[in-house]
Amino acid sequence: MHREVAAALREEASAVDERRLVVLSGNEAGRFEAATEVLDAAGIDLDAVSLVSNEPGMRCEHVEPARAGDLLGTTREAVVVDCHDACRPNVIGRVVGTVTGGGLLVLLVPDLDTWADRRDGFDETLAVPPDTIEDVTGRFRGRVVETLRNHPGIAILDLDRDRVLRDGQTDPPPSHTAPALEFPSETVFPRAAYEACLTQDQVDALAALEALRAGPTATVLEADRGRGKSSAAGLAAGSLALEGDDVLVTAPGYRNAAAVMNRAVELLDSVDGLAGPAAAEPRSMTTTAGGSVRFSAPTAVADAVDTARSAVALEEGSGFETPDVLIVDEAAALPVRLLERFLAVERVVFATTVHGYEGTGRGFAVRFRGYLDEAPHEVADVTMTEPIRYAAGDPVEVWAFRALLLDARPATADLVSEARASQVTYRELTSDALRADENLLREVFGLLVTAHYRTEPDDLARLLDAPNLSVRALLHDGHVVSVALLAREGGLDDATRTAVYEGERIRGNMLPDVLMSQLRDEDAGEPVGLRVMRIATHHEVRSRGLGSRLLREIREEFASAVDWLGVGFGATPELVDFWQDNGYGTIHLATTRNETSGEYSVLLLDPTSERGEELHETHSRWFAARIIDVLSDALRDMDPDVVRAALAACDERSPLHLGDREWRLVTAASFGPALYSVDPAPFRELAMHYFTRGPDLGLTAREERLLVEKLLQLRPWDAVAADLEYVSTAEAMRSLGAALQPLVEEFGPLTALEEADRYRT
Repeated sequence: MHREVAAALREEASAVDERRLVVLSGNEAGRFEAATEVLDAAGIDLDAVSLVSNEPGMRCEHVEPARAGDLLGTTREAVVVDCHDACRPNVIGRVVGTVTGGGLLVLLVPDLDTWADRRDGFDETLAVPPDTIEDVTGRFRGRVVETLRNHPGIAILDLDRDRVLRDGQTDPPPSHTAPALEFPSETVFPRAAYEACLTQDQVDALAALEALRAGPTATVLEADRGRGKSSAAGLAAGSLALEGDDVLVTAPGYRNAAAVMNRAVELLDSVDGLAGPAAAEPRSMTTTAGGSVRFSAPTAVADAVDTARSAVALEEGSGFETPDVLIVDEAAALPVRLLERFLAVERVVFATTVHGYEGTGRGFAVRFRGYLDEAPHEVADVTMTEPIRYAAGDPVEVWAFRALLLDARPATADLVSEARASQVTYRELTSDALRADENLLREVFGLLVTAHYRTEPDDLARLLDAPNLSVRALLHDGHVVSVALLAREGGLDDATRTAVYEGERIRGNMLPDVLMSQLRDEDAGEPVGLRVMRIATHHEVRSRGLGSRLLREIREEFASAVDWLGVGFGATPELVDFWQDNGYGTIHLATTRNETSGEYSVLLLDPTSERGEELHETHSRWFAARIIDVLSDALRDMDPDVVRAALAACDERSPLHLGDREWRLVTAASFGPALYSVDPAPFRELAMHYFTRGPDLGLTAREERLLVEKLLQLRPWDAVAADLEYVSTAEAMRSLGAALQPLVEEFGPLTALEEADRYRT
């Protein structure tokens, strides 16, 4: 019976170029054999199948769930996802778009009737100490089961009872013949490139990519998965190489960029443009015109570009030639810091997925566009909407978007445009309320997705099931205008605190974990806190004080129930200032960059009890005492504006203990002939005292950056002069003295002022 269902489903899918989903429910022991039988009945060769599972249970490609991202950019006739050990939303989101039209997505799941009540490996990640896995709920899987039972194009086969619960048939109308493609009347790229396009979207995207023939140009190519953006980029790469350009392609892994490389080599081969034979897995190719298309890993590209840029600045050879064109595929999956470094190339393409494997892949859109807007490149935006791997309206895509909220959006602008901080309603949004109200859930998750680059499908499950999370929001006429996702942390018992202090990791307790393990404060895990994991305000009503209103309401509600409120994020000056304005003080700067944001993270606390005050005062004092040495070492390359903001937000004043001799030196170097290099220590101490809660002395932003880069980060004079655009190192040195003069006059004793008077006349 199951074979007949699979064969009919495959036949229907192939007839209309759509995919179908097959759910094999129950019978954990025989699930792989059942999947193999279904695929055999559907006429799908196992060589065209990928199994995503912890177990290599089928004679096909096996991909560990942790490496599901390796399938991005690939095309498979079927993908089998094993959900028995764990149902990981991110895994489903990553692989669903790889199945081609006429293919099958197969889910191996426990009995649907009891699945939501079972706890699995993913649930363990939601059990944040002191909670246990028994405290995790099954609302997300209940949602998945509901969508599987109700959406079209989904067959459900009960393996335990040998029953067909749904056959998945949709009886679609016959597919219509696609209209003929319209090519531009005048093109520069070869006609063969346009003839290789499969949709009008691809034709239009290829025409837009012709702008890459001159720079500085940056093209942002956005599309939902399966729209052919990688193929369009590959056709452009081949076309540019035919003109003699060196085109470098990068992506999270070669497999993600395989479509770009394959389409490039196919085009070059079709026009006899290859200088040599094509490899089965092309990583580099040369054209008869002297151009090339080659792949390199992202970090290697960034390091090489940095080296080349530094060599140019120093007028030395680097041994690396910057490519004429750089194509970055799956840009949203790369750290923003890497993307920013790629802008050293004059002609660059960023191809990114709008919906899919990263929730909605907003890392690129949220954080990177700021860098892009400040770059000298002329930016062109190209959007592709026509599916290529499968027909429009494909039921599997519709199901995935619904089940994982991949297309979640905030309320439309017209519904919230009149919202004001004094006219909104503060509300707790329980998991039950969100599960019961689809529109409310979509507005909350859509707002988090739009505002935060890290929001992904796993976060939807956390939102609904994690016992340590809660949601608070501001509503205007029933619509969400600002939302905060809160995580309870701390309250850890003696044994847990000891284990963390001695090197064990702990889930979900970000701030206590850092304070206990990195900063060696074993008792920091005892106070109970509430960390603001995410906070987002609707773009239509930003800068109206809504975020601050939400934080005030949260503090008022929880101040008597917790010891502290806290936050950690990839630091930018604007964000640090926002949190400082709302009463949060800096206690730590991470010494490694966040993998996704590319920024150094900052931790801030707002104490709400006596225990919280003690914790905050201790770590503020430690931070003020130790950060000067960290800035000259691990944080030497931190943005000086972030340093300025983070130090200003510290509630502990860095001490100033200069003796008469040190004051004479600092004063004479500021007003007279003395040299900073004789003894930098007192200069650094004075700068730290100024930046931590110092008064406004009228220094310009450039002067403050000079103090940070030279005195706190100890950067070389030539690097400081170049970064701050001084005409020479001598001018930078003179400017340092001038910038120090107000500090001497404000903080110096009488002996320092008398010393300064010697040089005023």
